[in-house]
Amino acid sequence: MKRVAIIGGGMSGLSAAYELARSGCAEFAVFEASARLGGIVETLRADGFVIECGPDSWVSEKPWARELAVELGLEAELIPSNDAQRRTYLLREGALVQMPDGMTMMVPSDLEAIAQSPLFSAEARAAYRREPEQAEDLKQSALRDDEDESVAAFVRRHFGEEVVRTVAAPLLSGIFGGSIERLSVRAVMPAFVRMEREHGSLIAALQSRKAKSGQAVFTTLRSGLGALVERMAATLPREAARLSDQIIGLRRTERGWRVRTVDAEEDFDSVIVATPAYVTRSLLRWTDEEFPELLGMDFSSAIVVALAFAPEQARSMKIPQGFGYLVPKGTDATHPQLLACTFMDQKFAHRAPEDGVHLRAFFGGAAAENLLGQDDRALSELAIQRLSEALGPLPEPQHTIVRWWPASLPQYAVGHLARMARLEALVAQYPGLHLAGNAYYGVGLPDMIRMGREAARRALR
Repeated sequence: MKRVAIIGGGMSGLSAAYELARSGCAEFAVFEASARLGGIVETLRADGFVIECGPDSWVSEKPWARELAVELGLEAELIPSNDAQRRTYLLREGALVQMPDGMTMMVPSDLEAIAQSPLFSAEARAAYRREPEQAEDLKQSALRDDEDESVAAFVRRHFGEEVVRTVAAPLLSGIFGGSIERLSVRAVMPAFVRMEREHGSLIAALQSRKAKSGQAVFTTLRSGLGALVERMAATLPREAARLSDQIIGLRRTERGWRVRTVDAEEDFDSVIVATPAYVTRSLLRWTDEEFPELLGMDFSSAIVVALAFAPEQARSMKIPQGFGYLVPKGTDATHPQLLACTFMDQKFAHRAPEDGVHLRAFFGGAAAENLLGQDDRALSELAIQRLSEALGPLPEPQHTIVRWWPASLPQYAVGHLARMARLEALVAQYPGLHLAGNAYYGVGLPDMIRMGREAARRALR
């Protein structure tokens, strides 16, 4: 029977292990440096609250997480986002200003809502109105397969500088924690690139899609995303999960791959490397000198502070209806920046007891890097201070959870997909080597699941 090593027990590595266990066609081991499987997916449950320490949901349009949940017997747990009350706000001069209804990222489906929004100047409103009229010109200037540009440049071509600064930057920073002047539009927003090719106008494309779609934007599980981790882990042979077992060496042998830990060496036919790119780069640096170059991407860090307020505490709170708010980049570098706040009890049902309030604050990018040395108490106090600036005074929460996720968000810089094509060609030169994780073709939960399972299928072949 083929022997497979899986290095990294995050969502991609665990999904690969689940796929191998499901096949029954391989003996495998999952080497995880930490004491738990699941990576940044972690759910805590207390006093009626379901608290996500990492991602809170997945994009419903991508099917792979839902497919996995159904396979694991979790179909009855699937819950959609409460899109009927989906409102997003931007913090502007200390006040929350609602983004226009019908927006997908920075693209509106309703120009009348843009005309009435206080977020935009007359110039920005005019730029939005002109965009559908320029459809043919935009279609002619659409990116070819061998071209790429930054997200900022792409949005600027369609809607101008103000929309880049006012809407696109805070939205994408809230997801990637990085600069949209560097992020690749082909890697980060492929659906919008396809819209431009087909319609020219993103507004026209979105209006066409809205007429056909009845699907909720996000999906999660009633008992939390940790249920995916728990169910997959339960399918693994007991001896397969090697927790707190860090890999310190990986090399090609005549018959396969040799994995070295602190205590031992072991030979395998195939290896699935499902670690962050900077770890993968270190493990493969002696295999081929091209690996360090192609895996040399930047990463940003994230800090999540979850605050749970019991019903009696929440009575004094005045949280606006919606999913949360975003914070545009500030000018004061000494002011640790909050990127976003999610109103979890409004975004999804079953996140809090009746009349309870559950908020999640997100620090990312340079702000998170500067805060990584602080203790949990200081970070929770900072989060409450920042949230109070927008939401008014907050009471002492019943539960406070802080999670640091250093170097967790890969930055897909311009040219990313071309580098990934070169990386795939390089990996193909080394039989039995497979890569998976959020560094390659998507940072969301569905993408990590898809890549892990695909890597396992390749290893079996």
